[in-house]
Amino acid sequence: MRHGVFVKLLAAFLLVIVIAMVTVDIVIQRTWEDSLRREIERGLVGKAQLFAHTVETNKTLPLQQLVNDAAAAAEARATVIDSSGRVLADSSADSATMENHATRPEFISALAGRTGSSTRLSRTVGIPFLYVAVPTRGGAVRFAYSLSSIQHDLSSVRRSLLLASTVALVFASLLAALLARRVSQRLSRLAAFAQKITSGDLNARIADLSTDELAAVTAALDQTARKLQLTFDSLQNSRDEMETLLNSIQEAVIAVSSDGKVLWANDLMRTLAPAAAKTGSPVIESVRDPSFLAALNGALHRNEVCRTRISSLALGRVFELTAAPMATAGAVMVLRDVTESERVEKTRRDFIANVSHELRTPLTSIQGYAETLIESVPANADPTHRDFLEIILKNATRMTRLTSDLLVLARVESGEERYNFVPVRADELLAEAVHSSRHQAEMAGMELGCDNTTSVLVLADRDAIHRVFANLIANAIKYGLGGKRVVVGAREAAQQVEFFVRDFGPGISSQHHSRLFERFYRVDKARSRDAGGTGLGLAIVKHIVQAHAGQVRVESELGHGATFFFSLPLANCQPAPSGDVESLPAAGRVSID
Repeated sequence: MRHGVFVKLLAAFLLVIVIAMVTVDIVIQRTWEDSLRREIERGLVGKAQLFAHTVETNKTLPLQQLVNDAAAAAEARATVIDSSGRVLADSSADSATMENHATRPEFISALAGRTGSSTRLSRTVGIPFLYVAVPTRGGAVRFAYSLSSIQHDLSSVRRSLLLASTVALVFASLLAALLARRVSQRLSRLAAFAQKITSGDLNARIADLSTDELAAVTAALDQTARKLQLTFDSLQNSRDEMETLLNSIQEAVIAVSSDGKVLWANDLMRTLAPAAAKTGSPVIESVRDPSFLAALNGALHRNEVCRTRISSLALGRVFELTAAPMATAGAVMVLRDVTESERVEKTRRDFIANVSHELRTPLTSIQGYAETLIESVPANADPTHRDFLEIILKNATRMTRLTSDLLVLARVESGEERYNFVPVRADELLAEAVHSSRHQAEMAGMELGCDNTTSVLVLADRDAIHRVFANLIANAIKYGLGGKRVVVGAREAAQQVEFFVRDFGPGISSQHHSRLFERFYRVDKARSRDAGGTGLGLAIVKHIVQAHAGQVRVESELGHGATFFFSLPLANCQPAPSGDVESLPAAGRVSID
């Protein structure tokens, strides 16, 4: 590269020098030749005018002698012609044998009364001449000056110019070589500096004491390298801080490129899965968990935040996985170990299920004995005896419902509850719900009807959805007595059908909406207990709907009733839900039943 630049610069300099010298030589030669010819022409014109005057005034000497004397004095060939162009006398040839000269350019001008001149080969003697003619009375005279002497002088000038140009070319070439070598060396230093920067040596520096444009480029590159070094140091510090932070957290973190290769993993991830956390290796070769790969695919190709649970990454351990797309490309995956919380949650569910199961028998006995005692109370007995027995029966009945709901909720949360998903018409589900709850509404003095419906097919378990409707309609009857009416319905949405149960009671304040589906949560605790609710109905609704791959929500304002919505997927565009229900922490479950 260095020799290439040097050769190219030197060749360019030499080409410019040679072109300049050739141009100067040509211009000087032509200028000198033109100047010499003009000078000779001016002298000949003066001599020709004097010759013409002599021919007109000297009548004593023969014309041929006058011609010869004029030719000798002017050192040129002299010629005299009459007005017809016939040669009267010539200093170098016999006039009798010469052709008519009326067509000669210089004589044409002279015969017209003007001084004429031209340059050409003489037909008579065969050498180049400069011809100058002036008019006389009755004709014209002409001097012809041989240009052979000019050619000799011109050759001498050419030789002198060639010698001077050769000497100048040698010195100019030496100077061009020095300049080209200097520029080449500076460019080579720039190339070496750029190569160091490219290879990662941001500490490289270059100095140039010159003040030309190339020095300005050098200074700009050096300043760029300094800024790159500062930026790189800042990025490295940020990376180290981020790496320390990620290594200190209790979750495993792994970053994956857009082509599925590992970019980075923290220490916990490398401990859990050394093969999967190897930088540069494809994740799919080390992790074969379908949920893990599905979440990664969703983050990489659909640009979605995906959450799931995996249990095959480490034996006996369960992880909550969150896969999120990165701003540039690729995805970052965070795995939180929930093994212990799963164990605690399972223990809690088992405890609740066992306690509820054990309480059912004594509660049933209490309820039965209480009913028997109420029936056996004499008519004339103290009324307080019957009141006490009714209170016992009421609370035993409530406790029985509570244990039953706890058992149902435990089965739903743990995944023990299995569903038979089949295509069902939405209007059939609504008709069954209205039919089964109509008597309960009539007993409460309320009207139960269907407002909106659709006949599309949804994927659902009939019995489970019947439980959902039963809970929602029972709540609407209990807490919407002021409205005297409950309405159910369904409407098609994107890839799903949204069902609703609406009452026209006092409504629910917005501050309670976010917690309505929590376990044991009540908007009005005293009223809920009086109505006989267990506080678990809406929690059961939520988990059943989630098991159907649906969502549940509420819309309500004080004084305008409440509407509970839940969605079910369409049968022709959704795969059957798995029926597995993700368990949630005990705190924060919702219900106002």
